[in-house]
Amino acid sequence: MRPLNLKRSRIFQMALMGSNSSLDGQEEKSAQEPFLIRAAKIALVVSLYWFISITMIFLNHYLLDSPSLNLDAPLFITFYQCVVTVLLCKGLSFLASIFPVGSLEFPSLHFDLKVLRSILPLSVVFIGMITFNNLCLKFIGVAFYTVGRCLSTVFNVIISYLLLKQTTSLHALLSCGIILGGFWLGIDQEGEEGTLSWIGIVFGVLASLCVSLNAIYTKKVLPVVDGSIWRLTFYNNLNACILFLPMMLLLGELKTVCHFDKLGSLHFWGFMTLGGIFGFAIGYVTGLQIKFTSPLTHNISGTAKACAQTVLAVIYYEEVKSLLWWASNMMVLSGSFSYTWVKGLEMNKVQVEHSPKANEKSDPGV
Repeated sequence: MRPLNLKRSRIFQMALMGSNSSLDGQEEKSAQEPFLIRAAKIALVVSLYWFISITMIFLNHYLLDSPSLNLDAPLFITFYQCVVTVLLCKGLSFLASIFPVGSLEFPSLHFDLKVLRSILPLSVVFIGMITFNNLCLKFIGVAFYTVGRCLSTVFNVIISYLLLKQTTSLHALLSCGIILGGFWLGIDQEGEEGTLSWIGIVFGVLASLCVSLNAIYTKKVLPVVDGSIWRLTFYNNLNACILFLPMMLLLGELKTVCHFDKLGSLHFWGFMTLGGIFGFAIGYVTGLQIKFTSPLTHNISGTAKACAQTVLAVIYYEEVKSLLWWASNMMVLSGSFSYTWVKGLEMNKVQVEHSPKANEKSDPGV
């Protein structure tokens, strides 16, 4: 089972590092398939990623800010989704242990207090990421969510320089400048329309920071779980479940939930569970999209998905937005696309420069 875990880990590491190379052997295997079948598989995987990602955003916004539910307990909603993820991981691990080898691929999961403690720093960042994400979504809505939480790329550049002393090219910095310009223009236009929530903006900035830190800490602690993303997901969410309890108690959310009038509603728990399932599924389809395309294509797909998500939100909630508001979204999306493209070209250049050296070393005549 370990080789499988390492392979899946490599997929996610490539996504975090921004590499645009495919998995070893993936291109050879794809080349043996007819073009139409290969294209159909890619289209299906990308469509699945879009569907799960967009549906999850709308579903979470409904749970967090729906007048029909009227539940002011964002930490409890996030906590429950972590519980669902833990149960799904354990359930799939159990099924994989009883089914024949190869029919269900999932690592065995056993509780290990030492591992739980080792990934605690990552879990703290993870809690901040998912909590601030949901709070941002609660206060600024789906339409402005792309702009409100667009600074992850900028924080990646800043943190890479401060912690890793990695410099960024001028073209990549210009892309970050476009993102920042779109961010400030979007804030200005939300203020003009009277729909600006500064607390939502603050949560969006904090969520962006946590997304960047989460990528760094994930790479750092992966060896603790033998490179298995699913084991990391299990322990991360288990830590989150434990840490959320005192937080909900201190903020009075447990009391709010106890007095919630729809606590016995199957409709409410159905949507809550569905939100947890989609939260679990997004990790799987992200890795799947990277596997069938490339990390670069995945980032481009994510940018296009964000554009579609914004348009759908404006149509669904029957909002009217100004031309400059749309321009701010286009600036953020084009800046993100440009940054992804530039980093992909830079990575290609590095690989081309190093490949002749590798060939020289492997040449028996040298």
